[in-house]
Amino acid sequence: MSQFMFENRLSSLRNKFDILGVDAVWIIQPENRRYLSSFKAADGQLNESSGSLFITLEKAFLLTDSRYTIQAQEEAVGFEVITHKEGLTNALSHILDLLNARRLGFEGGYLIWDIYQKATEKTSQHSPPVELIPLAGLVEEMREIKEPEELEVLSRSAQLMGDVLARIIEELRPGLLERDVAWRIETLIREMDTDGVAFPPIVASGPNSALPHAIPTDRIIGEDEPIILDVGSKVDGYCSDMTRTIFLGSPPSYFREIYHIIREAQVSAIESIRPGMKTTEADSIARDIIKKAGFSDFFSHSLGHGIGLATHETPAVGPLKPVVLKEGMVFTIEPGIYIPGKGGVRLEEMVILEKDGARVLTTNKNFYSF
Repeated sequence: MSQFMFENRLSSLRNKFDILGVDAVWIIQPENRRYLSSFKAADGQLNESSGSLFITLEKAFLLTDSRYTIQAQEEAVGFEVITHKEGLTNALSHILDLLNARRLGFEGGYLIWDIYQKATEKTSQHSPPVELIPLAGLVEEMREIKEPEELEVLSRSAQLMGDVLARIIEELRPGLLERDVAWRIETLIREMDTDGVAFPPIVASGPNSALPHAIPTDRIIGEDEPIILDVGSKVDGYCSDMTRTIFLGSPPSYFREIYHIIREAQVSAIESIRPGMKTTEADSIARDIIKKAGFSDFFSHSLGHGIGLATHETPAVGPLKPVVLKEGMVFTIEPGIYIPGKGGVRLEEMVILEKDGARVLTTNKNFYSF
């Protein structure tokens, strides 16, 4: 990613300060940090942060600890790196002096309560006092529209994952354990030119395939039953996500019917979605087909989700919150039907929304024509 691109992102962020009523922002969410600075470090756990960005109209600081100082200096484009020695909140007084801000916006969805309380104490005691302003979706909204460099990396990630999945499907046979197949997927991904898996692979066979986010078990994969493979890789920080439902042998007519319904719902959505359409409308294209077939009670999740630096990001393409779909958005189309005790079928593609409609990024063509 070019330095010019990161400069543009900071400029776009700063252009929002007036309408937000802030004169500085505090960014802590890992993907948002990376999006704005190119600092790649992740957070080990909820209460452990590898760094914070503090951005004013003219200055940009990356506050971190000694574990990440060198990495931050090498990676953070356009940021002055400050190393704290006694914890984040203890360094806030110094940062506030540097910011010279009166209203500091922070990511309300990511700052844990304990840190917020300590930060409030520091900002209220500062001279002059600094008001903390909670913000929601600030950088996430910027991330929704993918830039050309991002699209190139997302395409590579999708291509690579499709190649891995093709090998896995060729190797599948009755008698394998779900857990072993999942490990094989992860191994192949790590052997490629990737950052690793985007999420733990889902391998769900037979009745387990009725669980949309099943965890691979020691269950032995059998013949004639659905096997859901939901997999993703990460390339240069950007995720892929795709799902195929595979049958070893000849599936019963019941699952042939369900598979046909899901494939019809998916293809119809892909062919119909256009810029300017609301996410709720896009969701209803597939959902109405499933409902007409009598399976509406068994499609329990949204049609899709945005994807980029995170596997799940905005926009959510579902039935609840209408968001206007825009050219440049990348999201999944993944209808599913899940019958408790029997099994399920899900098919998932990644698409980029262009001016004439959705273009599929995932390349694996392992579909049945039941």
